[in-house]
Amino acid sequence: MEEIIALAKRRGFIYQGSEIYGGLAGTWDYGHLGLALKNNIKNTWWKRFVLDRDDMYGVDAAILMNQNVWKASGHVAGFFDPLVDDVKTNKRYRADHLLLEAGVDIKGMSLKEMDVVIKEKGVKSPEGNALGDVRQFKMMFTTHVGANQDEDSVSYLRPETAQGMFVNFKNTLDSFHPKLPFGMAQIGKAFRNEIAPRDFIFRTREFEQMEIEYFVNPNSWEESFEHFRQQVHAFADDVGLTPSKIHDVEIAPEDLAHYSKRTIDFEFDFPMGQKELYGLAYRTDFDLKSHSDASGTDLSFFDEETKERFIPHCIEPSLGVDRTVLAVLTDAYSEDEVGGEKRVYLKLSPKIAPVLIAVSPLLKNKPQLVEKAREVYSILKKEFPGRIMFDDNGNIGKRYRRQDEIGTPYCITVDFDTVEKDQTMTLRYRDSATQDRLSIEQIIDSVKKAI
Repeated sequence: MEEIIALAKRRGFIYQGSEIYGGLAGTWDYGHLGLALKNNIKNTWWKRFVLDRDDMYGVDAAILMNQNVWKASGHVAGFFDPLVDDVKTNKRYRADHLLLEAGVDIKGMSLKEMDVVIKEKGVKSPEGNALGDVRQFKMMFTTHVGANQDEDSVSYLRPETAQGMFVNFKNTLDSFHPKLPFGMAQIGKAFRNEIAPRDFIFRTREFEQMEIEYFVNPNSWEESFEHFRQQVHAFADDVGLTPSKIHDVEIAPEDLAHYSKRTIDFEFDFPMGQKELYGLAYRTDFDLKSHSDASGTDLSFFDEETKERFIPHCIEPSLGVDRTVLAVLTDAYSEDEVGGEKRVYLKLSPKIAPVLIAVSPLLKNKPQLVEKAREVYSILKKEFPGRIMFDDNGNIGKRYRRQDEIGTPYCITVDFDTVEKDQTMTLRYRDSATQDRLSIEQIIDSVKKAI
């Protein structure tokens, strides 16, 4: 993980948030290449789950919502983590994390039971000190809307994107008149005041989600659930994740969230162990029914074919953007030897690599080579907008190493044969470090087949 973090900073993928002021725990800033990678991942998700379908409607709901949304969803009353203090240093920790690290099975354990076990087993803080009482810690960031700061002005930074879709269910019905099943899709920021953010961008206080709320007739939820289970795996394949590193984990009934009747966690083999990457939940009619009751708005659906009126049930595939970035980076990180020297490279899928092709003149002090390389660069920019880089910094070997480290699948070098003979140029392949001599037309055709 340390090598990934160092590479991410060195090559402009991810930086510590507010770094020049000492940072802010649980926040990270995406640099130029990290933003490109993240956007490619989001675009890949949007294409598979929205653009390629006829049953999905996009939404971009507000981050700030009426506080009653979060009361109806159960977040105000129940969105807490178990908190415990180191009595000597006053540092705060997740009590459940400390118990897990001590080898304690915490399934179904209440706060009071956690407190008893910590005291009975003498569980210590990471510094080796005694721990205080276990108590609830509210995970939502609270703010106030407007000039007054009273109970009526309270709002929250949303802890999930899902509720913005549920409260727009009726708007979508009225605007588009969809038939069941249909879904609402959203990519957006969510915020959780984590007690102990950790593992780089795995657990943070500000993160981005790619979520769908797919509304179905309750009699056919199993079919849609299985469909989206397969689609989640297909998306993981789209972004180049190794299939054997992804594990479907069925959540036991006693561990299900209050809104769920069935949940699968898709766990990934991260450097810090097998951890949750994505989730797929059958939320029944909990959310629509709760918001219908709390708001007094009818959120039922009338089926024109069967002449039935009912509240649809919901299947929710929830995928984290930042965790996908982390999984992609750790899965792609590779080392080998080229020409007797150690090489570090990112084996990123051409579909999502921040830079698809780097174009270079063999020598940057030869005007005829630079001019031709610029011409090739301009042609490729039109074919692959936003994904081409011109690189003439350092010798050709250093350029290759730099492009390998940022995961560029292809490098084109314009040399004297290009301008003096047959207009062909070398196309170097990142993974094998081998080269072919091809025309610009052949290169374009070859790359298009890969993406």
